[in-house]
Amino acid sequence: MDNLYPMRINKYLASKKISTRRGADELVEKKKVFINGKLAVLGGKVEKDDVVEVKGAEKKKYIYFAYNKPIGIETSSPRIDLFPLGRLDKASHGLMILTNDGRITDQLLDPKYFHEKEYVVKTLNKLRSNFKQKMETGVNIEGYLTKKCKVTIVNDHTFKVILTEGKKHQIRRMCSALFQEVADLKRERIMNIKLGNLKSNTLREIKGEELTIFLGGTLN
Repeated sequence: MDNLYPMRINKYLASKKISTRRGADELVEKKKVFINGKLAVLGGKVEKDDVVEVKGAEKKKYIYFAYNKPIGIETSSPRIDLFPLGRLDKASHGLMILTNDGRITDQLLDPKYFHEKEYVVKTLNKLRSNFKQKMETGVNIEGYLTKKCKVTIVNDHTFKVILTEGKKHQIRRMCSALFQEVADLKRERIMNIKLGNLKSNTLREIKGEELTIFLGGTLN
């Protein structure tokens, strides 16, 4: 890890989950950040053994919500103080996570962290006999081979799939490559957060043990 240094102060504060990079720049501009007792400057560098202090910064209250996005609307948030983590295309519906916590965005969306997302998919045509095997092994979508995933066949026209990556329109493109046409796509789970019986276009706050487990998977 020593080869990461010297590190820009905004990247350092973001890596320590103190703020986002943009928020770190604002802290520096407000003269609240010190490196070895000296006032930090924008673009300043931190060495491995430097002592970094953030003084007088207000503690931001981070909030997290599960949201059941309806079909027919673009990825968005019904509250201006929250932003969505990731996307769900207009024709799809189901679970999204909304928050004001920019610290967790990169790790939640980065495929190298293998965060599970679970979907229920209905198809217009009957699922082929080799569909499960081909989906799980990996599908070539326009030159990209998808990572292995877990597929459960529910009935002739419905399956569940657990992905650890999130390419644009991935499930629809995988199905298309295997000659299956998607009729309905719903996301039911992100990591330990489940959609459950949350009504369409409504929110519920994520808190308690559920939040502790979720943040344990994104902030470590």
